[in-house]
Order: sequence, then structure tokens, then C-alpha cells
Amino acid sequence: MIITFPISIWICLKIIKEYERAVVFRLGRIQADKAKGPGLILVLPCIDVFVKVDLRTVTCNIPPQEILTRDSVTTQVDGVVYYRIYSAVSAVANVNDVHQATFLLAQTTLRNVLGTQTLSQILAGREEIAHSIQTLLDDATELWGIRVARVEIKDVRIPVQLQRSMAAEAEATREARARVLAAEGEMNASKSLKSASMVLSESPIALQLRYLQTLTTVATEKNSTIVFPLPMNILEGMGGLSYNDNKKAPNRA
Repeated sequence: MIITFPISIWICLKIIKEYERAVVFRLGRIQADKAKGPGLILVLPCIDVFVKVDLRTVTCNIPPQEILTRDSVTTQVDGVVYYRIYSAVSAVANVNDVHQATFLLAQTTLRNVLGTQTLSQILAGREEIAHSIQTLLDDATELWGIRVARVEIKDVRIPVQLQRSMAAEAEATREARARVLAAEGEMNASKSLKSASMVLSESPIALQLRYLQTLTTVATEKNSTIVFPLPMNILEGMGGLSYNDNKKAPNRA
């Protein structure tokens, strides 16, 4: 390097980007037990070998996995894992291919966790299952210098026949609930009508007044002419006249 200076300086100087780190091996040993960069680093020819490590977040797409749930239902589940390398030295020195290892571990963990759940638990508790998968992955990849940021379950596919059965079950449940609500409404309405009849029975003229109010409301909404009979007992309490008194008066004469 000294003899070929300054030509060799262009070979020895390396530029490391902000999101990268360089793990330098000098005669097979890691230098300073930590990665170098970002910026300008010096690499000695023939005796130094360096490996660049990207520290940005990596998206790992898990393909659909065929899973047998705890209640013996076959489903296909896919997901996505977001992780990043926080220790470049561990990612290079402790595992051969850190990304491939994380990908395979994510597939295995997804199948193992979902295999212990029922179908209803998988459909209703995706967030809890994703959090448990994230915890397991984070603990397993800590020695590799990996930190799992997030795990998401994208889709759960079930057989078409099972979908129809679940739809029929849900429809029957909704219909039964609707009948119960209708029966409760009828019961409450009957109680209200009973209370109203007891109030109206205390004053006979109140029923006729309610009748007139109903007719007024109908005429206002529909804007039409209404012909209705006027019962004779509506005159009860008005001037002391009644239908029975008018009927008995000629007999006395």
C-alpha cells in the first residue's frame, strides 16, 4: 500500500451510507467488536474483508400457510413481518443468512401459534395472536441482532362449504334474536296499553278526546276530508245530557 501510494488510497477508502454499517474482518477477526460507519472508513488490502449490513426495516411477506386449527378446521393464513437489524456484528457473525433464517422462523412460528387456536379465536383475536407471534420472534432472533417491529395477519381463508355453514348459522342467530326483540317489544307495548287503558277508564270523556286528537293528526298529515260518526255518549258530562236520558223522555210523556 505504501509503495503504490497514492493509487492504493482509492482502494483502501470506502464510503458507508447513513443506513449502513460495515463489519470489518482483519485476518479473520472482527475489528473493535463493533461495526464501522457511517462515513469514510479505511480498509487495508489483502488483510481486511468487510461486509455491509443494511439497518433499514425489512418487510417479510409470509406466503399462505395451510394450518389445522385446534377444532380440526383446515385454513390458509398469510401474514407480514416487519423487522430491522440493530446489531450488525451479531447479524453477520451469529447466523449465515439472517434474512432467510428470519423468514423461515416466521413461517414456523405462525403455524405453531395458530395451530393451538380455534377458528373462532383466529377470526376474532388477530391482534392478540399477532402480538404473541411478535414476542416469540423477538425472543428467538435477539441473538441474531434482529428486532421485530410488527407482525400482521393479512388474511384467513376457509373452505367454501364452511363459509356457507357459518353464514347459515349467523343468519339463524340473527333471526332468533329478531324474534326475541319483537316479543319483548310486544310485551312492553301491551304493558303500556294496559297502563293507558287504566288512565282512560278513570274519565270516560278522555277516550273521546283522544279519538278527536287522533283524527286531527291524521287530517293534518294526509290533508284530506274525514267523515266520522259522533257517538252520543260524547255528550255525557256536557250539560247533564246523555243518550239514555233522551231515549227515556218520550216514554214518560
